[in-house]
Amino acid sequence: MREAAVRVTRIAGRILGFAALVLLLWVGQGWAVTLDELAAEARSEGKVVVIGPAHQAVRRELPAAFKKRFGIDMEYLGGRGGAAAARIQAERAAGHYTTDVALAGIQTLATVMYPQGMLDPIKPILVVKDALAGPHWRTGEPWFIDPKKEYALRLFSYVGEMFTINTKHVNPEEIKSARALLLNPKWKGKIVAHDPRGSGTGSNVATQYYLKLGGEEFLRRFYVDQQPKFSRNERQITDWLLRGTYPIVIGGDFAEVERMRAEGHPVMSIYKLPDLQPMLSGGNGNIVMFNKAPHPKAAKLLINWLASKEGLEIYARVSERATNRADVNEKSFLTEHIIPKPGVEYFDAYDWEFSVNTKAKVRRMLKKMLSSKN
Repeated sequence: MREAAVRVTRIAGRILGFAALVLLLWVGQGWAVTLDELAAEARSEGKVVVIGPAHQAVRRELPAAFKKRFGIDMEYLGGRGGAAAARIQAERAAGHYTTDVALAGIQTLATVMYPQGMLDPIKPILVVKDALAGPHWRTGEPWFIDPKKEYALRLFSYVGEMFTINTKHVNPEEIKSARALLLNPKWKGKIVAHDPRGSGTGSNVATQYYLKLGGEEFLRRFYVDQQPKFSRNERQITDWLLRGTYPIVIGGDFAEVERMRAEGHPVMSIYKLPDLQPMLSGGNGNIVMFNKAPHPKAAKLLINWLASKEGLEIYARVSERATNRADVNEKSFLTEHIIPKPGVEYFDAYDWEFSVNTKAKVRRMLKKMLSSKN
């Protein structure tokens, strides 16, 4: 019996070794499928349907680049993730499957799309050599962030602003800590933030404050007692900042801030303070594929293209985001502040457990807290 077991073990080992060798040869010797081969298969489907951010440059440039490269249309549906997910839920309930791929934020992905079984794994269809090769990725391999490590590929990681200030009203030299700034009576009613009860930036920031600045007590002192103004309208926020109506913005659009600075406006972003780690975000930089996709071959092509240097650099440039690939020259189109640096400890707002559990707890807490205020 023992000899038989040894023989079985040896045979199994040889099979596994052979399989590993075949895989190495497949990747190493160019046996992987090319983007052009995927495109040849996908052209019969005519198009790919994508939901993504309501970002004008992305909406305009990404479909154009995909069409120019492969001759295949991209029907791009831009909007907020929650609204898009609700529409897709309603369609699927009626038996309609209209969308192939999503470029999604973490909240909608982790709390709606994934748990409701809307997705197909994309790890098995990631077949282009450039997308697979570990050295091309900062994490050593493509970074799948879902619990099963095969559904959601994270393409972006960038450093978000803690605060954006109008320097005519706020002296940056006087800002010694996040806690002192946020609780300073001088700024009561003078700070604007994204609503912490919703998904996205507002709840990411609020949960970091909860974990790092003093729990529920701090949330009450800031979000209730300091009376910040809530808005999701970036143009309105920018106008308030420039006028000094609200001279402190929690977060901000770093690209817009850089443009304002270049035009001579008195604004600046703050990325780190002693009592708060810089925050990593992924924006709409997670790519997933819906099951029962109407254009599966075109979806496969798009996913491999965006996971490759060629496609991801285009998406990163028009989004003005830093990527998880090691071979994209981000310094050629981004300011150094938002590119993560080796050896720096960051607070990752796109951690899966943080998004599914911790953030949900804080959102419930703030909904109750702010409803009692009214």
